[in-house]
Amino acid sequence: MNIEIILAQTHFFQGLTPESRRRLAEIAIPRSVRRRETLFQEGDEGHALFLLNRGRVQLSKHGADGVTVVIKTVRPGETFAEIVLFEQARYPVTALALADSMLFLFPKRDFRHLLRYDDFRDDFIATLMRRQRFLAERIVELTTHDVEKRLIRFLREQFGDAPRVEPDLTKKDAAAAIGTTPETLSRLLKRLESEGRLIWKGRLLLRPKAARPSKAESREP
Repeated sequence: MNIEIILAQTHFFQGLTPESRRRLAEIAIPRSVRRRETLFQEGDEGHALFLLNRGRVQLSKHGADGVTVVIKTVRPGETFAEIVLFEQARYPVTALALADSMLFLFPKRDFRHLLRYDDFRDDFIATLMRRQRFLAERIVELTTHDVEKRLIRFLREQFGDAPRVEPDLTKKDAAAAIGTTPETLSRLLKRLESEGRLIWKGRLLLRPKAARPSKAESREP
């Protein structure tokens, strides 16, 4: 496993120079986690930034009413927990592996040391701004889009537009990710199946009439 190649293919780090990626690779620590294993809990002391290489990780937060809200389902090639590097000393979310996963963690102290390099620091700040825009769009999505639109967008983000997919997450996890209940998702899936638009049976997802994404929907966060 060549960590520098993985970093070069990661959206978050693509803009870094080869020398910056080499420095980053030197501090990377590989870690494997099992399905349903918690990486960290909301409120734990933040000690590292993470890069998901394989699997699926759910980020969730407890709301004021005690309800758990899924903030994001992390895909391979995405980073998370960047906020503990500067703004907060503790993790603001809980990270749960939805499938057997392999990650790299970058210790906070070592990562902050790399920020003394101007090119590395500028690229990182730009990435944080993109992530901030994503979170703002996520709030709008949860409050204005109906469940069907949220489901279609979520499946596209996670699995692309392939007509046949073997999901590595459960329907319950998908329901949490789009801010609805498993019962509501089940009713929606039955309707979409009756319309011949989407079939999710066991470990198989079929989209015989998958629509092409709009420019807004296909935009990377």
